[in-house]
Amino acid sequence: MVAVAAIALMSGLIWAWVAHAVPVPAAPMGAGGKPIDGFAFSPFRAGESPVLQHLPSIREIRADLVRLAPLTDHIRTYTVQGTLGDIPRLAAPLGFKVTLGIWLDRDKAHNRAELRRAIAIARHNRDVAAVVVGNETLLRGDLRVGQLLRGIQTVRAAVHVPVTTAEPWHIWLAHPELAAAVDQITVHILPYWEGVPEHDALTELRKRLAMLRAAYPGKPIVIGETGWPSQGATIGGAIASPTRQARYIRTFLAAAPSLHARYFLMEAFDQPWKTATEGRAGGYWGFFTLGRAVKFGMVGPVSDHRAWPECAAASIVTGSVLALLFLWARTDLSAIGSVGTILLCQAVASAAVIVPMRMGELYLPPGVAIAWIALILAQSILFLVILTEGFEMMEALCAPRRRTRPTGDVMRGHAMPAAQPFVSIHMPICNEPAVLVCRSLDALSRLDYAHFEVLVIDNNSSSPAVWEPVAQHCARLGARFRFLTLGEWPGHKAGALNEALRHTAAEAALIAVLDADYEVSPHWLREAVPCFDDPELGFFQSPQDYRDREESLFKRLLYWEYAGFFSIGMRVRNDCDAIIQHGTMTVIRRTALIGVGGWAEWCLTEDAELGLRLLAAGWHSLYHPVPLGHGVMPDDLGAWRRQRARWAFGAMQIWRRHGASMLLAGKDRLSLPQRRHFIAGWLPWLADGIGLGFLVGSLIFSVMMMLAPHLVASPSSLFVLPVLASFLYRVARMLVLYRCLVPCSLRDRIGATFAGLALTHSIGFSVLAGLAGRKRPFNRTAKLQPMPRLMQALGQVQLDMALLASGAGILFALAALPVHDRATLLWMALLGVQLIPSAAAILLAALATAGPGKGKRAAPWTVQAGQRLRPVRYASRIRLGG
Repeated sequence: MVAVAAIALMSGLIWAWVAHAVPVPAAPMGAGGKPIDGFAFSPFRAGESPVLQHLPSIREIRADLVRLAPLTDHIRTYTVQGTLGDIPRLAAPLGFKVTLGIWLDRDKAHNRAELRRAIAIARHNRDVAAVVVGNETLLRGDLRVGQLLRGIQTVRAAVHVPVTTAEPWHIWLAHPELAAAVDQITVHILPYWEGVPEHDALTELRKRLAMLRAAYPGKPIVIGETGWPSQGATIGGAIASPTRQARYIRTFLAAAPSLHARYFLMEAFDQPWKTATEGRAGGYWGFFTLGRAVKFGMVGPVSDHRAWPECAAASIVTGSVLALLFLWARTDLSAIGSVGTILLCQAVASAAVIVPMRMGELYLPPGVAIAWIALILAQSILFLVILTEGFEMMEALCAPRRRTRPTGDVMRGHAMPAAQPFVSIHMPICNEPAVLVCRSLDALSRLDYAHFEVLVIDNNSSSPAVWEPVAQHCARLGARFRFLTLGEWPGHKAGALNEALRHTAAEAALIAVLDADYEVSPHWLREAVPCFDDPELGFFQSPQDYRDREESLFKRLLYWEYAGFFSIGMRVRNDCDAIIQHGTMTVIRRTALIGVGGWAEWCLTEDAELGLRLLAAGWHSLYHPVPLGHGVMPDDLGAWRRQRARWAFGAMQIWRRHGASMLLAGKDRLSLPQRRHFIAGWLPWLADGIGLGFLVGSLIFSVMMMLAPHLVASPSSLFVLPVLASFLYRVARMLVLYRCLVPCSLRDRIGATFAGLALTHSIGFSVLAGLAGRKRPFNRTAKLQPMPRLMQALGQVQLDMALLASGAGILFALAALPVHDRATLLWMALLGVQLIPSAAAILLAALATAGPGKGKRAAPWTVQAGQRLRPVRYASRIRLGG
C-alpha cells in the first residue's frame, strides 16, 4: 500500500509538471475599459454552417453580442446572408460599430444578391462603419481582379462609408490597382499559416505592416484578421496550442497601440465548420470556445489542458486499483516486481486517459468522432495487452515458481508402485509420412513402463498406400500396438480421438495423446503417471520440443520461437493452474475426459478447448517443464503459418463458445487467476487481428493524405505514439524474458523475435475469420516435405509482398511531399513499423529454401528438394484393430 501511494503521488506530480498552467504576460486594458479593438464575428454554433445553410437564430446572435459587449465595441462580419444580415440592427442598441462583410464567390447570382442587400443594410444602419467587399476572394481564386474591382466600385457608389476588400498582405503587394480602388487596406496577417513561431509572430506582423506602408504611403491600413489557433497542425515552427494562442494575443494587445492601426482579432468564437476548407486549425481561432466559454483571461497563467486535474485523478485512481488487483493476485512478487507492476499500471492508466481528454478538447464531426471512439476501443485492447504481458513478465522474473515437482533423475530414483495404472496412448494420423510414424512407434516400444497400449488411429488419409506401412509396423511391434483405419471420418483429429476412446482397453485409467512425429523419452510415463496420485489432477502436460533444430537456420529460428512459450508462458500459467493443454505430450485422466464429454469436434484446437473444460469442471493441471519427447517442425513458412493460423482460429472459436462464461462467473469452477490467464493469452492474438485491419486502413488513409492534403491531415500523435511505443516495448520485453529464462544466445533471441513477427498477419487473418464465425477446414501440419524452391516459397507470401510493396511506395510518396511536420514524420514511422511483419515473412520464406549451414548435414529423415518419399513395405501381415 505504501508503494502504491508513493507512486500514485509521483504520478500526480508528473501530471502537474506536464500539464500545469504556465505564466503568460498579461494584456493591458484598452480605452474605455474595453481591451480589444474589434473581433471577427461569426456566430455559428454546434451543427450550424453557412455551407449547409444552417444559420444561427436571432436569439443566438443577440446572446453572442451581449457576451462580446464587455470586451469590444467593434465587430466585423463576413456575409449578409439570412439572419447574419440582421447583425447591424441587433448590434446598434449595444453600442457596437459594425464593419459589414459581403461574401463573394463564383456564384454570380449569389454575388448580386449579397451586394444588393449589403448596400441596403449599410444605408439603413448608422452603426455600419465600413463595408468589406469580398473576403480573400483573390486568394481563393473565386474572382479575377477586374471582377472584384467592379464590385467594389458598385458599393462605393452606393454608400457613404469607407469601402474595402480583405486579402492577405502578399495579395495587396501584388495588386497595386486593388489598393488604389479602396478607401482603406484591410489586410490579413496570420503568421501561423506561414510557419512563424508564436514568439516571432509579432515581429513578422510589424514587418508586413511596414512593407505595406512603404508600398502605399498614406493609405489607411486596418488589420482585418490576426490571431493564433488553439489547436491545429504544426506548420514549420508554428505550433497551435492554448498557451501559444494566449501568449500571442496578449503580446499583440500590449503592442497594438504602437502599431497605429485598427485591428480585428481572429476571431470571437471557435468555428468548427471551417475545418472542411482550412484544416483542423480553421476551427480553433476563437477567443471563446464553441460552447461560449472563455479560453483564457487577460491575466494569469494558462494551461493547454484545462481538464488535466480531473484526468490526472482518474488515471491515478485507475492505476492504483489495477496495481492493487495485480498485487493481490500475486502476493509473492519481489519488491522489484511489485514496484515494476505499480509503475506499469500507472503508466498505462495515464496513457489511456490522454486520448479521451484530448477528444474533449476538440470539435469532432460525427463521422470523425465515431472513428476516434473505434480507435480508442482498439487502443484499449493494446493497453490491456501491455498490462497483461507486463504483469506476466513480472510474474516470470520476480516471483518464485509454484506447484513444482521433482523431475529427471530425482523422479527416476523412485520405484514405480507394483500396480501401475494402465495407460492408453492415442496417436491420430492423417497422411503422415510412414517413416516418421514408425520412428515414433519405435520410441514408444522402448518405454520404461509395463502397462500401456498404443492405438494408432488413421483418419481421412488420401490413400491406403500412406497408412499400410504403419499398420504393418504396428503388427511387427506386438499386441499392445493396435492400428485402426477410419477412412473418411468427421470431426478432424477430435473425431478420431473420440473414436479411439471407444476402442480403448477397459482397464485404462489414463489416456495419453501423442502426435505422429514425436519420439518420446523412455521415461515419459514414469515421469507423468506418479503425478496422478493426486486424485484432483485432470491432465499432465510436458513441452513440445523438436529434434531438427540444427537442420537449417530457418528451423533454428522456429525452434527458439516455439521455446519462448513453453519456457516462459507455460511456467507462469502453471503457477495459477491455468496451462494450455496441447494435443501432444499430454496425459489425461480417463474419467475426467469422459466426464466433460470427450473431445470437441467443432473446434480446430480441440486440445486447448478440452483443457479449458477440464479446468472449468474443477480438475487441476500440471506442467512439467522438462521435454520428454521431441517432434519435427514444419518445413517451410507456409506450413508454419498454417499451423499458427489454425491455433489462432481455434482460439477464437473457443472465445465465441466460452467467452461469456469466462468473463461472467457462472456454473464453472474456474478461478479468477485462471480466467485472467486465458483471457490474457488471447489478447495478443486479438491485437494482431486489429493490427491487420489498422494496417489496411493506414494504407488507404495515407493515399487520401496524398490526394487531398488540405482535407486529410496526418493522424493525431496520440494514436501513433502509443502504437510505436508498444511495438518497441513488446520487442524489448521479449528480449529481456528470453535473456533471463530461455537458454539461447543473443542471436537466437533476436531471431525468435523476428520469426514471431513473421506470423503477425496470418494470425490476424485467422482471428478476424474466427470472430466472424467463418468455417475453416482442419489443415494438418505437413512434415518431411521437400524443401521449397525460392519462387515456390515466395508464392506463400504473396499478400505480404503486396503489402510491403504498397507500403514502401506510399512511404516514398509521403517522403516526396514538400512539407513534413512532426505528425507526418510519426505517421511515416508507424507505417514503416507496420511493414516489418511483412518484411520478416518474406525473408523467413526465403530462408526456408536454404539447406543446412556449412559443416552441417541434413537429418536422416529430411526430404531434400525433388526427392519423393517411398512407402516402407513390411513383410508382416497387416493386423487391424489388434
